[in-house]
Amino acid sequence: MPAAAPGDRISRLELWAGLECTLNRVGDRQHDQLALTGHYERENDLALLASLGIRTIRYPILWERIERGVAEDEAWAFTDRRMAQLRELGIDPIVGLVHHGSGPLDTNLLDAAFATRLAAFARRVAERYPWVTRFTPVNEPLTTARFAGLYGAWYPHQRSPGAMLRALLIQLRATRLAMEAIRSVIPGAQLIQTEDLGKAHATRALAYQAAFENERRWLTFDMLTGRFDRGHPLRDYAHWAGISDDEIDDALGDGCPPDLLGINHYVTSERWLDERLERYPAHTHGGNHRHRYADVEAVRVLADGTAGPRVLLAEAAERYRLPIAVTEVHIGCTREQQLRWLDEVWHAALDVRAAGADIRAVTAWAALGSRDWSSLVTELRGDYEPGLFDIRAPRPRPTALARMASALATGASFVHPALDGAGWWHQPGHASYRGDGTGLHEGAAGRDPHRARRVKAPGAPLLVAGAGGTLGRAFARACADRGLAVRALRRRELDITDRAAVDRALDESGAWGIVNAAGWVRVDDAESDPSGCTWANVAGAATLAAACAEHEVRLLTFSSDLVFDGEKGAPYVESDQPAPLGVYGRSKAKAEARTLALLHSALVIRTAAFFGARDDANFVARTLRALAAGDEVDAADDLVVSPTHVPDLVNAALDLLIDGEHGIWHLANAGATTWAALARDVARIGGFDESLVRARPAAELGFAARRPRNSALASERASLMPPLGGAVERCVAALLAAPQSRLTLPA
Repeated sequence: MPAAAPGDRISRLELWAGLECTLNRVGDRQHDQLALTGHYERENDLALLASLGIRTIRYPILWERIERGVAEDEAWAFTDRRMAQLRELGIDPIVGLVHHGSGPLDTNLLDAAFATRLAAFARRVAERYPWVTRFTPVNEPLTTARFAGLYGAWYPHQRSPGAMLRALLIQLRATRLAMEAIRSVIPGAQLIQTEDLGKAHATRALAYQAAFENERRWLTFDMLTGRFDRGHPLRDYAHWAGISDDEIDDALGDGCPPDLLGINHYVTSERWLDERLERYPAHTHGGNHRHRYADVEAVRVLADGTAGPRVLLAEAAERYRLPIAVTEVHIGCTREQQLRWLDEVWHAALDVRAAGADIRAVTAWAALGSRDWSSLVTELRGDYEPGLFDIRAPRPRPTALARMASALATGASFVHPALDGAGWWHQPGHASYRGDGTGLHEGAAGRDPHRARRVKAPGAPLLVAGAGGTLGRAFARACADRGLAVRALRRRELDITDRAAVDRALDESGAWGIVNAAGWVRVDDAESDPSGCTWANVAGAATLAAACAEHEVRLLTFSSDLVFDGEKGAPYVESDQPAPLGVYGRSKAKAEARTLALLHSALVIRTAAFFGARDDANFVARTLRALAAGDEVDAADDLVVSPTHVPDLVNAALDLLIDGEHGIWHLANAGATTWAALARDVARIGGFDESLVRARPAAELGFAARRPRNSALASERASLMPPLGGAVERCVAALLAAPQSRLTLPA
């Protein structure tokens, strides 16, 4: 699709996509998001995006990757294939050359040669792909300069205003020279310049600092559009930081006005500055030459909301009168929050466009997700945030966000019950710090007047059957935390074996789905009451499945690792055939089969060995309580299981339900252990005596029901659950910190 000329207003708002492609440097190591998310190894990623109806993609040809000291043919081979694929698919790329990077290892953002070297690389790209018309030579120059030159997080790890400004000027000189080189090959090439457009809010005492930061946030666009002249409010600041007029003039020349402004905005982009340090954790403390203050996410302080995307887009449109696109929309959160954030930004863009601004597009960012932005990509912990697709499956798995993106890209309607609730940033109680927003200075005004309109009614609920049990209570809490309307029913309120009662509950509630957290859970007692166990687990599941089929309602139900006999010798996956050893396992295997026969769209999750801080009866809690009392703990050392942290299970299951997944899934924390080893881990983490754990054969522990020797679970569909070790650590910490806990660390 040919790019629209700067003066041509497109007929409707477009939905673009982008791959998180940061290639930053920490010390001597470069962190490449495209490698971390597996894009280099998969051939079908671009076709997946095209299948959604997306026709414009921010796509990287990264300088650091091409010029990394390998043979020319090898360096370009991957990019040549992908660029050819884009043309075949009819996708127009916006090519990025540096994305939070500092260039090849022999240069950096403070190297004067950075600019001329990037320009030479840009010419090579243009000569190789002369059909490309839109470029972003350097993504978010100011943001990168702040993290590399002021905060010291990224290379070259400087911490001074002078280093930040010099890194910014060098990147902008590189942008200007790169566009000159590109346009010598492609005369009509357009500059799509991106920047994270945040906003600062503050107490009255720090009004001056917020005013400064609110002027500084425009520097990338001001400098490129020729506004950073002798009269600019921050020109004296540049002199104070050691930057001369000659240095500025040499970097900026006659400017390089963008053809389109790319506004990147995140829920946490807006900041709150507060001199009352005691209200905030130590890692948020910083300051300037006048004040010490905390710098935190404004959304976690301002109870009445931040400015938000609508206000920020309107400010940019008014200031520059240029075409605009939102070039990154992403939030690392649960699925309904991702849907709500894209929905909010999309409607903000529509509203500002309707008011007369030339808003061209909104970009679904991190289409393949991102890795380790929880540490600002300074540490590789393996933390993953899904996007339109979740790459933790053998093939990227489309999430509900992909279906929403497809609807926006093609002009179709998108309806999902998860959109009925408000994003967490609008929900009551979202402010987690005691800053409270009192004493705001004038520059902190400008809240979105439409904010209250976005806080929608709860809408159709999710029914939770079995609300009195561990799993049912956890689902009710999770739904409340995630802003999902929920109606949690105990057995006396809903007997799932009673079809009339189920029909009545569905009719009265208008529910869009049911979570079956009810049924028989006492494994050993089932041996003496097989009919009771079978009736509760099989008849209940079948009744729900039949009712959901008739009412066209989603069903999420649970099964167990005990459907297996433990003789495989390796973790069980979804396609393994059940072979239960006891009554309970047989009831769950029958329930699986009946449910899926009656309702093909049912989501059946096999899991195992619950533990969590909210349930005193689980193995981890019981073990910790015994150890704290100095009691010995007997635990089997010949049974291998996959213990499952209930909060992790519930959140992953809700995401799958919102995504519309169906069939059998295995959800257990990644890893396997014996009960004795788990008990020793609890002792070690809690600081108790590991010798109190007595490893015993299962045969000596008095179980009435046979247990499989190794019922460890894994998944061939997707690995969605976090590692077991970290989950146990989180649980033990929560149990020790709980106000009602009688557990104490040893002296």
